[in-house]
Amino acid sequence: MTVSPHSVRDVMTHTAVAIGRDAGYKEIVELIEQWKVSALPVLAGEGRVVGVVSEADLLLKEEHRDDDPARAAGPGPERTKAGGITAGDLMSSPAVTVHADATIAEAARIMARRKVKRLPVVDRVGLLEGVVSRSDLLKVFLRPDEEIASEIRATVLGKVPAAAGVNATVADGIVTLSGDLQDRSLIPLLARAVRAVEGTVDIRVALSGPPTRTGG
Repeated sequence: MTVSPHSVRDVMTHTAVAIGRDAGYKEIVELIEQWKVSALPVLAGEGRVVGVVSEADLLLKEEHRDDDPARAAGPGPERTKAGGITAGDLMSSPAVTVHADATIAEAARIMARRKVKRLPVVDRVGLLEGVVSRSDLLKVFLRPDEEIASEIRATVLGKVPAAAGVNATVADGIVTLSGDLQDRSLIPLLARAVRAVEGTVDIRVALSGPPTRTGG
């Protein structure tokens, strides 16, 4: 079955604010405040992403401000960053990035797994193309209900001959499958395919019986 075609390219910010390795600490803080972002990509050469400086990286300076050097166990990566004054000192490297043709689900999994709020979007050679944030990924839930329903009918139900008697309606992102489905063993397959359509909040099944929630 065909799944929703939406990718990172559809929701990312194409004009990304970035800095070079030599950008100073105060300049980085000013840019983060000015552009209301949580992190900035660090570029080298023709625009290749070599790292990211985040608010967490910057806050290490404040976190370790009162440390007693005489009692410190050793420099360690956090203490080294706490003493940094340029992007090259402060950045997390290599950068956690994503490609523009990655699915929104893939980007969400990377963010969750790596515990980051923003991902630089790079091409095949690592050059910056844009940035995608958590709020960008949530834009798919702003899709009109009828647009979601039309996609489900075309790319899910329309691809399964046995589902010719099934209809999909959507209200507030919640999909209801209703009508006649002779082969009920197909219900898990249909539900999984519908859940893959971007913008789907939840699924309910009303086939040959009362509505049954399949999860969300």
